[in-house]
Amino acid sequence: MKIEINRKELLTGIQRVQGVVEKRNTMPILAHILMETNDDGITLFATDLEIGIQGSYPAKILKPGKMTFSARKLHEIIREFPEGTVTLTTQENHWVVIESGKSYFKIVGLPPDEFPTSPPPDGQHKILIDSPLFAGLIRRTLFASGENDTRYILNGLLLQLEKIKGKEQGIRFVATDGHRLALTEGSIKVKDETEERDVIIPKKAILEIKKALEEDEDGEVPELLIGKNQLVFQRGSFVLTSRLMEGSYPNYKQVIPKGNVKKVTVVKRELEGGLRRVSILAREKTNAIKFSLQEGGITLSSNNPEMGEASEEVMTSFKGEGLTTGFNARYFLDVLSVLEKEEVTLEFKDALSPCLIKEESNNFLAVIMPMRV
Repeated sequence: MKIEINRKELLTGIQRVQGVVEKRNTMPILAHILMETNDDGITLFATDLEIGIQGSYPAKILKPGKMTFSARKLHEIIREFPEGTVTLTTQENHWVVIESGKSYFKIVGLPPDEFPTSPPPDGQHKILIDSPLFAGLIRRTLFASGENDTRYILNGLLLQLEKIKGKEQGIRFVATDGHRLALTEGSIKVKDETEERDVIIPKKAILEIKKALEEDEDGEVPELLIGKNQLVFQRGSFVLTSRLMEGSYPNYKQVIPKGNVKKVTVVKRELEGGLRRVSILAREKTNAIKFSLQEGGITLSSNNPEMGEASEEVMTSFKGEGLTTGFNARYFLDVLSVLEKEEVTLEFKDALSPCLIKEESNNFLAVIMPMRV
């Protein structure tokens, strides 16, 4: 196999698939990328056996075929090349020669026939969703999902499809790590009869979809194919295939508090700034901040015997009987970072109940559990 390809195209392709390359050496082939020639250029494919990413890029085919190479090493090499044409050639024993200008590299490859293939779609529930809506749904929920949580299912995001009258279908994203919850929803146009589905998508797959949406430059409308055990995301020549997570997602509706009668409206940037400053002296492991609610304001305070203490008052429109409770400052800052309005409303019930934060314009709500301070 021998090809010539623009350095920028090749670097873009490597960067797109590199996120799923297996870094642990349980199977050496998973640390590699598979390159194959096609009618218009090349296809790059990488997988960790749970998620696979594929993309096609224009190239001049001098000799068709396929090759594999270390994703990390090829990325390091191509990143250092100046703009121009890169030539890749396979040699005996699967070695790969990489040339650009006066630079010459020869790196080890592995047998391309041993590279795992992407499984075919296992069913088709097809939806089209515009990039801004899809990116917004992810941005407003991803932060609340688990991070290597021992409760495996919390390391994914719940995607729900619901029937709406007419040619619309509701789409909802939910994420929780057991200490906080984020929920947002929207609607999409559909052509055919729709069905209701609940699927759990791995966080790693959502992160890769998010990256693909952020670099959307060609206006392609993303397409989702949801099968029995698999999700396929496609935008242009970019294709991501992911296994769906098995198990039951927590009943998030039980977590959303009802009867939170103490409603506090506050300027978002003032609350955000106060939390950042006061949390400087919070205990690093817990980020615990005391919230003392009284008429006209919230006093934020932290106390760390090893470092000192801090407090700041944030003005609010609240009137009524106050309360004192505690929250993880980082959880609050994560929610505030995805809100778009200048003012935010916090809803409390009592010192032991969670805080409810809503943004009606984006069909968004977040729940933050209290903690001892």
